[in-house]
Amino acid sequence: MTSTRTRYAIGFGAALLLAVSAAQAAPVNGTGLVAPNMIFGSGNGNGGFTGVVANDIELGLRAKQRYPAANVFNYDGDQTYTFDTSILTTNPANRSVFNFEWSINVEGTGNQIGDYDYLLQVDRDPTAGTDFSNPSNTVVLYAPGVLKDHSFGTLATAGGAGVEATDLAEFSLFLSQYTVSQQSWNLGFEGFSSDPDQPGSFRVNLQVFEKGTRNVLAATGINVNVLPLPVPEPGSLSLMLASLAALVAVGRRRARRAS
Repeated sequence: MTSTRTRYAIGFGAALLLAVSAAQAAPVNGTGLVAPNMIFGSGNGNGGFTGVVANDIELGLRAKQRYPAANVFNYDGDQTYTFDTSILTTNPANRSVFNFEWSINVEGTGNQIGDYDYLLQVDRDPTAGTDFSNPSNTVVLYAPGVLKDHSFGTLATAGGAGVEATDLAEFSLFLSQYTVSQQSWNLGFEGFSSDPDQPGSFRVNLQVFEKGTRNVLAATGINVNVLPLPVPEPGSLSLMLASLAALVAVGRRRARRAS
């Protein structure tokens, strides 16, 4: 019989493999469109989602211009979204130019949202590196006993017609009733950043786990660049130039061999 420790080790290995595959993320469903359209709020357009369909679970993750509000994603088709702080004219002091939005659809599994565990990771550090070691960068979504205003529905739910729980009892009920959930958050929410409108490079990951385990069933991730990007420190710049020179040298050697 496989021990709990061994199962967790296997699950963690799977998580690492999925994290690597997420680095090659592409538009979900090959179109960037998720099902069933946008059930949260009103006036939210579908499209521009990076994501996967794995184990009959559809995951979509995207960034969207929030201030001024617009269905603008600036998506490069390969997990990266780019925005410019120069358009920040209407944002409160504690809000980023972009929101990150997710869509989870488990209807194909025959189960409900509450039958799985979910982990959202937000790298709030604007530098190029990614570090999720800070507990404040990680949120367990749909946790029992923690009320969130996530929208719930099914594939039959019309656009903008998702429902949000008003108390914990209703939240628990929705987890057991619905197969689709979506949300839109900002770096200014959940303590993700004390200075959310600063420029830089940010990473957001979303994972779905088999209930009560670390067995990853589906995972996706996006990069968000907010211009202007920070100028590299002199040491980092030197290293970058050295790496570029090395790449050029390798290319020249290959060209000589080919000739």
